Amino acid sequence: MSGVWVFKNNGVFQLVENPGGDQQQQQQQQNSRRPNKGLVHLATGQVVTSYACLERILTNLGWERYYGGDPDLFQFHKRSSIDLISLPREFSKFNSVYMYDIVVKNPNVFHVRDL
Repeated sequence: MSGVWVFKNNGVFQLVENPGGDQQQQQQQQNSRRPNKGLVHLATGQVVTSYACLERILTNLGWERYYGGDPDLFQFHKRSSIDLISLPREFSKFNSVYMYDIVVKNPNVFHVRDL
């Protein structure tokens, strides 16, 4: 038998085989209930589902692809500003942090919503 002996307040010892397992299970349940976020183009109501979709919208807004030195990033820049949008190469890693970066750099164009 392996595990951890836990001392209860009433003076009883109990062998717990997976200490913290209940907390881990609760954390996993909370994470699974966390709503998915989506980047929405306000003018069309379209949810961005791929980088091809995002690139079309950003190009129409004056953003251009930026081919910097990092092959792990998908980047855009605007000639009229110093802003740079850097995204992970894999769309599956595109999360709310990147979505809010796009929203801040394109006010009144995008919105992040629960899906």
